[in-house]
Amino acid sequence: MSLSPSERYALSRQERRQPRLAEFAAGLRFELDPFQRASCASLDEGRSVLVAAPTGAGKTIVAEFALYLAMQARDEKVFYTTPIKALSNQKYQEFVDTWGADKVGLLTGDTNINSSARIVVMTTEVLRNMLYADSPLLDRLAYVVMDEVHYLADRFRGAVWEEVIIHLPEAVRLVSLSATVSNAEEFGDWLQAVRGDTDVIVSEERPVPLEQHVLVKAKLLDLFDSSGPVATHRVNPELQRLARAGGRSITARSERGRRGGDRGRYHQPGQGSGRADRPEVVALLQGKNLLPAIVFIFSRAGCDQAVRQVLQSGIRLTESHERAEIKAIVEERARMLRDEDLAVLGYWEWLEGLERGVAAHHAGMLPAFKEIVEDLFQRKLLKVVFATETLALGVNMPARSVVLEKLEKFNGEARVPITPGEYTQLTGRAGRRGIDVEGHSVIQWVDGLDPESVASLASRRSYPMNSSFKPTYNMAVNLIDQFGRERTRQILELSFAQFQADRAVVDLARTLRKQEESMVGFEEAMRCHLGDFGEYAALRRRIGELERQASKGNPSHGQRERMQRELTAARKAMRAHPCHGCAEREQHARWAERWWRLKQEHEQLSRQIRTRTGQVAKRFDRVAEVLEALRYLEYDKHGALVSTSAGRILKRIYGERDLLVAESLRRGLWDGLDTAGLAAMAAALVYEPRRDDRGEQFRLPRAGFREAFERTLDVWSELDHLEREHRLAGSEQPSPALSSAMYAWARGAALGNVLDDTELAAGDFVRLTKQVVDLLDQVSIVADAELGATARAAIDTVRRGVVAYGSLG
Repeated sequence: MSLSPSERYALSRQERRQPRLAEFAAGLRFELDPFQRASCASLDEGRSVLVAAPTGAGKTIVAEFALYLAMQARDEKVFYTTPIKALSNQKYQEFVDTWGADKVGLLTGDTNINSSARIVVMTTEVLRNMLYADSPLLDRLAYVVMDEVHYLADRFRGAVWEEVIIHLPEAVRLVSLSATVSNAEEFGDWLQAVRGDTDVIVSEERPVPLEQHVLVKAKLLDLFDSSGPVATHRVNPELQRLARAGGRSITARSERGRRGGDRGRYHQPGQGSGRADRPEVVALLQGKNLLPAIVFIFSRAGCDQAVRQVLQSGIRLTESHERAEIKAIVEERARMLRDEDLAVLGYWEWLEGLERGVAAHHAGMLPAFKEIVEDLFQRKLLKVVFATETLALGVNMPARSVVLEKLEKFNGEARVPITPGEYTQLTGRAGRRGIDVEGHSVIQWVDGLDPESVASLASRRSYPMNSSFKPTYNMAVNLIDQFGRERTRQILELSFAQFQADRAVVDLARTLRKQEESMVGFEEAMRCHLGDFGEYAALRRRIGELERQASKGNPSHGQRERMQRELTAARKAMRAHPCHGCAEREQHARWAERWWRLKQEHEQLSRQIRTRTGQVAKRFDRVAEVLEALRYLEYDKHGALVSTSAGRILKRIYGERDLLVAESLRRGLWDGLDTAGLAAMAAALVYEPRRDDRGEQFRLPRAGFREAFERTLDVWSELDHLEREHRLAGSEQPSPALSSAMYAWARGAALGNVLDDTELAAGDFVRLTKQVVDLLDQVSIVADAELGATARAAIDTVRRGVVAYGSLG
């Protein structure tokens, strides 16, 4: 990229002003883009940044500069947070390569590597828990990178991001990396309100231009009209003619008998023949030099089926030396797995696909297999990966082209069109910086496809980021224990959810917090060594108030006498007060008066906030009422709401069923369970039942599990009733659907037998088991000695085989 003389002059001035940035940039193999330079300059000047840019634009460079700044200091630390473990693993490996294993750590719940290092990669939940526990690892923390920060819109886990942003010490600078969201400025305003100096840097330019196509049978047509001298956003007329000719086949659609209702405005499939099969698509991409490619199929079974179809067609995309390298890598990475487990996991068919350059990638796969696929793709050894949309999040797997088989997906209830944000995230994988001149997105044609709607989807600026924040029982106990009820309400008013509901409340809450800090300073300044000067100042104010009342109007004889008696008593109490004899009395009094005026303003502002507070604080009040009713919270002798011994247990229980777990422990419902029974109970609490599980009878483990589970269900029913009484939504009933499988696994059953019993994919089973381990770990910390020992033993029984295996745990 050539710079004009004026740009070169401006750059040289910046380099002289910011030598650390100049030194960092000099060590890179490429010139910094304007948005990268602006973001790094903000960090160098001591401000936080929100960087919103397309996938693959190079946002990570800003995070790397934060690491560089911290490592230039003597003992500063950086935490790099990610939403998923796979991304944490990838970043850990990258940073180890750059900084060395002794300077980098990894914390992902079930993995703890070098946690006291100066650079620690972690999942966001780990940092949230550290903040609540006031972990000593937070000492000297200078920067926190929040990768994929737009994930706070996730309705299940997004609230954790807001908790971290609100609770981080004010001195910590925040590096927030986001996909291009349409309300980046609004989110930046919130960060400015709760974190102080924050610069918002938005870039909508892809570093590698994206060419968009529609694949009609074996013909690749441009989505936009490219016939003129200049590219436009006008839809290709040939696609419009095809759409008119294809029409809408309502009959064919209804005959399919699909679940979930209408397929939306993008697809109304008919019985036409405009669609190539998967091997044909792969062959076409290979012929047009568009590999490597990611083909997004919104179905796990579809991804596995696609690999089988390509293998059956005889396609081979690799050279002999690549096949040898693939086999060596896979055999080395999989050597810890037992032969019988490899057979159950379909290892040999999977390896054949890898050697041919083809693989699937989805959440049902064994995590270790997914990591191998990611590694081989990054090494350019795999040519086609059939993936679900989970691959679009964070993990660095860019390709030359991206294919979307459909523009709709099943969201758990119905088939719905993908959003502009999802489209941007998926197609953002196309085009490898420094390798490809351009990236290519390919939409497969179906009869009834509306090119105008697709063009609108492809050209809109991404999606809005909306808060999913809501107070939980664990959050409420932690905050009240740390800050008290009123301050907790103020903290919740700082949430992005409340900001979006009423931006003014966040500004008021910030002012309130500053007032409280000033009041503490005033209290210190008016402190008197002879006694309580606040008490003395209150007597002086009372005297002044009585004197003003006496001078106003025309009081009756009785009123004058009463005021005179009060005035005499107040003057006598003032003269008798120890502070009356202080040599610095009047100086203290001036500070006391300032404190009093600020207190008046503070109370007025608090009333103003209470009248404007929205659903976040109301939900918190209801959560607190439930906790009071169950005596997790109580009022102390000073009238302050504090946690009880039960509340202190709840503080350490994280998850959707935090209150049910704490209440079961308090009532001793699981005492006497053996290790396998306790693992089975944990499975019932972490498993999210499917809709078709409801009302079904499941085979339950023997021993004491059945009775313990029935008692746990009774407690769930009580809690559900109590929540609804306090106008809370209640929770899903625990399901023992997988308890027998977990019981068998904990007793040493073979992987194949367990998977046969559950009909679970290997990846789902490993993920469930790791959630079980996480819950058992929490129980082992807060339960009494005997149950805690059982929980620790249960962890050992379930963390074995494929569950224990992984490149990083």
